[in-house]
Amino acid sequence: MADKIQILIVEDDVDFCFLIKSMLKKEETMEVVGCAFNRQDAVRLACSTQPDIVLMDLNLSSVNLDGIEASREIRLLTDAKVIILTAFENPQITIDACKNAFACAYVFKSQFSLLPETIRMAAAGFTPQEYMINSLTLSELSAAERSIFLMMLGEDIVLKSTPKTIYNQKAALLKKLHLKSQAELIHIFGGMRFD
Repeated sequence: MADKIQILIVEDDVDFCFLIKSMLKKEETMEVVGCAFNRQDAVRLACSTQPDIVLMDLNLSSVNLDGIEASREIRLLTDAKVIILTAFENPQITIDACKNAFACAYVFKSQFSLLPETIRMAAAGFTPQEYMINSLTLSELSAAERSIFLMMLGEDIVLKSTPKTIYNQKAALLKKLHLKSQAELIHIFGGMRFD
């Protein structure tokens, strides 16, 4: 098959990285384009290889949850989707990490056999987890912020605010989502349904 799903693995445990790579080699529709062991290499490799999917370990060093920052950078600099790999089996930590990382899914390391199916779903479109993660992100917005969010994504929303107020609301929303521009917001959230 010519169009294989291109995958970058970001994992500081060399043995676990080898295990994932070996499993994915058996998948005819998937190809591992590289392995990175730290945040800097992850971002550099993602930019140079332009993978479809990045498998991101949450803890890449002694810095707690530094995979989140690496994921955010990769999501903003490439079109890759990020699937979080985590040994933390605490749903709240995992969901919060996914929201902050702009991830489309997560897989617990103890259940890594679910990776191929999760990768296929992510590569094909939007995963059920992605809708849940994004809906939780939206649930933290006020009704006014949600309207601004949808307006910035191009929906036809009529607001009864002055242009200056709308401008200020846009700036506040971007700050809340840790984004710098409307283009970044569209890059991260564009194409999704928010019913």
